[in-house]
Amino acid sequence: MKTIKDVFTTYNSGLAAIYDAQESEAITLMVLTEILHSSKAQIKAFPENELTLTQQEEANNILTQLKTGKPLQYALGYTEFYELKFIVTPATLIPRPETEELVEWAIESVDSRQLAVGELNILDIGTGSGCIAISLKKNLPSAQVSAIDISADALNIAKENALLNDVKITFIQADILNLKSDPDSHRDEIPKSEIIISNPPYVTLDDKKQMHSNVTDFEPHTALFVPEDDPLLFYRTIADFALTNLTENGLLFFEINENFGKETVDLLESKGFKDVELRQDMSGRDRMIKAVGRF
Repeated sequence: MKTIKDVFTTYNSGLAAIYDAQESEAITLMVLTEILHSSKAQIKAFPENELTLTQQEEANNILTQLKTGKPLQYALGYTEFYELKFIVTPATLIPRPETEELVEWAIESVDSRQLAVGELNILDIGTGSGCIAISLKKNLPSAQVSAIDISADALNIAKENALLNDVKITFIQADILNLKSDPDSHRDEIPKSEIIISNPPYVTLDDKKQMHSNVTDFEPHTALFVPEDDPLLFYRTIADFALTNLTENGLLFFEINENFGKETVDLLESKGFKDVELRQDMSGRDRMIKAVGRF
């Protein structure tokens, strides 16, 4: 492995059992932009450029990790989300493009008058890497943003990402499923909010059968899976929480399981939310919901 062209050949061969040729090429290009600190255009334009020994070692090390099925983002240690850089580890989910669409929807829905007078509180439930909370704060700098997660390890990464992206977020360790019964839940620290947003666990065991092993073997199961007999567990719990923790006419945003769009809408309407809107992602799948509280 000496030239850029050699790296593409070696990666294509090494990853053939896991990815198709197009995926392997995209992965290789991302790796090379990282280790060469170069643009994709330059890498493609000069395939005969040679790597230093240090760069070759780094490329080999990343390939070794990728051959185990480890996602590229974990091998690199970071990912891009909403034009920001985020540290990711196996303690956090890797942010997906559809979650960027959820963030965009939330930003578009903000009342500019609330921002002008500094009366916008946002709560992100199940923050993971902090990508939702941090992206919202970066784009709505006058908002007060809080984020909770059950995982101390995930919160540590989220705090690093807040520093990396130069924003101030209030992070709280809490289990949303046991918030009322847990004396250490810090529930008194969680403010009433104009916006509550969440990308909670929603993958069923049946869904798991269809998923790539680089997700099921590496990403945190507590952030992914729900009981087969109760797929709306987190949505019901968070909706109940929002009944008392959203301000009047506050907004509730969810990323959802595409197979339970109607069921999630029905759940929210049965609890008294109004103007419940189901939206599809760029792939045409039911993936996000906005609802208005009337309390």
